Formats: sequence, C-alpha cells, structure tokens
Amino acid sequence: MLKNTLYLFKLTKIRLNKVVAGEFLHGLLLAAPIGILLLIIWELFKETPGKTYIWQLVVFLVFMFILQMWIARKIFVSNNLAIYNMTSRLRIKLGNQLQKLSLGFYKRREPGDLASVVLQDVTNIETILGHSLPNIIGAILGTFFLSIFLLITDWKLALVLLAAIPLAYLFVILATMLMKKISHEHIQSRNRTGSRFIEYVIGIRHLKAFNQTGERFSTLKQTFEKLRKDSIRVEAVPGPFVMLSFMIFELFFLLMIYHGLLRLSGDTLDIPALIAFLVIGYKLYEPLKLLMIDYAILRYMNVSLKRVIDLLQSPLQDKGKDEIPDNWHVEFKDVTFSYLDREILKNVSFNIPEKGLTALVGASGSGKTTIANLIARFWDVQQGSVRIGGVNVKDMSPQNVYKLISQVFQDVYLFDDTVYNNIKIGNPDASREEIMRVAEKAQVTEFLNILPKGIETMVGEGGSHLSGGQKQRISIARAMLKNAPIILLDEATASLDPENEIYIQQAIQELVKEKTVVVIAHKLQTIRNADNIIVLENGNIAEQGKHKELLNNKGLYANYWNTQQKTTGWKLKKQVVIDN
Repeated sequence: MLKNTLYLFKLTKIRLNKVVAGEFLHGLLLAAPIGILLLIIWELFKETPGKTYIWQLVVFLVFMFILQMWIARKIFVSNNLAIYNMTSRLRIKLGNQLQKLSLGFYKRREPGDLASVVLQDVTNIETILGHSLPNIIGAILGTFFLSIFLLITDWKLALVLLAAIPLAYLFVILATMLMKKISHEHIQSRNRTGSRFIEYVIGIRHLKAFNQTGERFSTLKQTFEKLRKDSIRVEAVPGPFVMLSFMIFELFFLLMIYHGLLRLSGDTLDIPALIAFLVIGYKLYEPLKLLMIDYAILRYMNVSLKRVIDLLQSPLQDKGKDEIPDNWHVEFKDVTFSYLDREILKNVSFNIPEKGLTALVGASGSGKTTIANLIARFWDVQQGSVRIGGVNVKDMSPQNVYKLISQVFQDVYLFDDTVYNNIKIGNPDASREEIMRVAEKAQVTEFLNILPKGIETMVGEGGSHLSGGQKQRISIARAMLKNAPIILLDEATASLDPENEIYIQQAIQELVKEKTVVVIAHKLQTIRNADNIIVLENGNIAEQGKHKELLNNKGLYANYWNTQQKTTGWKLKKQVVIDN
C-alpha cells in the first residue's frame, strides 16, 4: 500500500515528506507534556520538593499545550489542503486517462464501476490520506516517544506493556485478512448498485410502460439488498477482532500493575516510578487503539487505492506517429475486427473516394457502425489496415484522427449546458458570429424563439429539455462548426417526423458540401444518389455499386429496396367487431 501511496503523491506532485514531517512534529509535541508530567511526579516525591521548579514545569506544560494546539491547527490545515489538492488533481488525471482509452476498455467495464472509481474510490483515498494516515503516523510516533520515556523510567515494566503490542496486532492481521475478501465483495456490490440505478433511471420510461417501477423492478431491489448485507458484513466482521486487541491492552496493563506491586513490595521499584506507569502507561495504548481501528479501515480502503492505480495504468490506445494525410480518401484493406470474443468484420476491403458519398447498408449487427468507429479510430483493427489519404490511422495520433472527422448519429447526446455551448464544442475557439452562422445553416434558429432564453437556454442532461429534431439540428451545427473534411452520418433522420426530417435534410446538405461522406443508411430512398453503396452481410461485403447497378443485380440490396417499397404502402386495417 505504501508503494501505491508514494506513486499517487509523485503523480500528483504532492510532497509526502512535508506531511510526514508535520506529523512527526505533532507526535513529538504530544509526547512532550508526558515527559514534563514525569518530571513533576518525580519532584513531588522528593523529601523537599522544589515548589518554584514545579511551578516552572507547570508553566512550561501550559506553554507546550498552547504550542501543541497552534502547531496541530497549522499541520491539520496544511496537510488537508495538500490532500484535497492531490485528490482534485487525481480526478482530473483520471478524466484525462478515460479520454485516452479505446472504446474496447468501456466495453469491458460498466459505467457505474468507472463512476465509482472516480468518485467513491478517490473519496476513500482522501479519507485515508487526510484522516487515517495522519492518525497512523501520529500513533506510531506517539507510541515511540512514550516508549522511550517509559523505558528510561523502568525498562522491565515498560517491556510488560510493550509485549501487548505484537499480540494485539495478530488479531488485527486476522481482521485484515478477512477484510480483503469482504471489501472486494462490498465494492463490487456498490458498483453493481450504481450501474443498476443508472440503468433504472435511463430506462424509467420503459419500466413505467410495463409497470415495473419501484419494488416491481426486482433487479434493482436485489442489488440494494445485496449491498445492505455486504455493508453490514464489512462493518461487523472486523469489529470483534479489534475489540479483542483492546482486551489484550487492558489485560497487559493489569499485568503491569500486578508486576509493579510485586516489585514495590520487594523494594525493587520506587513509588514515583509506579505512579508514573499508572498515570502515563495507560496513555501508551490510546494512540494504538486508534491505530487498530484505522488499520482495519486502511486495509479496506487499500482496495480503492489499487482500483485507482489500475485505472491510471490501464493501457492507452497507441499514440501513433503523428503523420498527417494530404487527402481524405479512405481505404479499408483486409480488415478483420472483433468486439471481445465476437467477430464483426471478416477480411473486408473497400474504398471511400475523397469528396464522395458512400453509403453503408445492411441488417443490424452486420458491421456498419463498426466501420464508422474504425474510421474515427475509436477502435483499432486486429488485422489489416484502415487508411486515410494513404496513411494508416494507427500511424496517426487519435487526436489528429478526431480533427479530421465530424459525426452525426441518430442518438444525439447533448451536455447539460446551453444550446450555444453545445454547438461551440465543435470548435471552442469559434467566435459568436461563426456559431450563429452555423446555427442558421443547421436550422437551429428556426426553434430558438420558442425556447425561454433562446440560444442561451439550458438543454438538460443529454438534451432532455429538447425534442429529437431539435437535438439533431444542434448536433449538425456542432459538426458544421468543426468543419472536418470527413463526415460520418448514422441515419440522422431515421426516427424523425416528416416536418423535422425536411429541416434535418436541409441541414445535412449544408454540412456535407465538398466533404468525404460516409452514411449508415436505413432508409434506402435517401441514398439513391450515393457514389457507392456497400451492402454488408454478417461482417462481409455482399455487394457494392450504385443504386441502379445493385437493383439490376437483384441481390440483397434489391431485396431490401423492394421490401421498403412495399412497406411504405402499408395501412392499418380497421376491424369491425360485431356484438352478439
């Protein structure tokens, strides 16, 4: 755990030696009054105690208490500021790390799990370093200094007290061994609960439709119940072991008293020394009791520390060689690609001409969206190559590939910000005039007058305050503002009403002028004029060509076309029910 802690301090540029030095000074100041108290006790048992000397010691004791409080306040503020700065930087680094990972990483992790790492696990680390770690350092240093005082006073009685420490520590080791498994299970339960709750909120419309809300949604109920049981276990299991360690301390303190009384009766121990042990010896265990509690918690929180480190050290997508293409011709050559253990594309080769319109057609799961993701380098191919302008996208940094591509998908996601700022994401350096210009071209200005604050209206999380057509137009405006040479369209009009579809089609015509365009098509009517139509089936290219050529081939595309032409004339037939 120390290795991981040092790694985090180095990563976030926080100096651990300052934290340790502060706690060392604080521990010394905590132990100093005990030494002064010993001097007072010894002076009181002299035949003629020096009253002036005793008052001087009392004044010095008061001064030490005041100094201790002042130093403690300074150290507390300084250390906590350092820890809060560290966790703030840590969350930013985690956010940057998540941005650099391929989509394959997210395919293997649930959103609730990742949110738990960034929020809950970092908070646990903050607790470790802000509270538990200073307590542990203080306990170790305080026990060390008190042990020195007691060993100087009487080493035999001191050894009796110190003998309790390794025995009590054995119980803590047993508790931490159990905590290792339980803490993993508790964190997994917490993550599953977060994921199920996100799923519940996102799917609430569908759950309402099937009357599966509240307790009826058994999946969420079961995860809450599992989290409750695991939370009880993580608190209850180590408790008895910690209490046993406390009992060991009490037992050895009584043993020290018994041993001290025997030696006192045998005239081998002075009364001042015994009184010193009775008054001060019990203090030896107070920081250790805090240490026992914090150590058990520390072992649990170490799981959080490891999860954060694992995420920070997750393998990044290949950075490439920063090569830049000089044209926007896209080529797939012998590309094979799998999601985890499922093969999606099988030895696929085709060309997408510069400043041309290429359409991808096929059944769900045939590989259309995968091709778009590979062009954008959201994923990297396992075999073959994807090239832009003759340059393998693996030889380009992901950031440079992103600069070349604008995307408009059917399911638009907007951030919980204003309409203006959601458009500005396309080009953060754009002027207001440029943003308003693309808003007009994308037909966004057509609905601004019905929004409470026009273009400064908050759209809600995911754009929840807007209609599907309004979100699509904002998405297209964003893509226009980016002005990338390659456009990827995932049938942006597939689920829109006729009126909105007209607006979106007009906006798309503005967007794709003089661009290399790839369209994932569901409505074949919209791609009749495409330069090339690629028909996919089970990860292979079944056929490709222009619209008329494919119809004449009477293959898969012709079947799709004929089916859609028939369904456009479908009508619901009114059924007459005769009441007998």
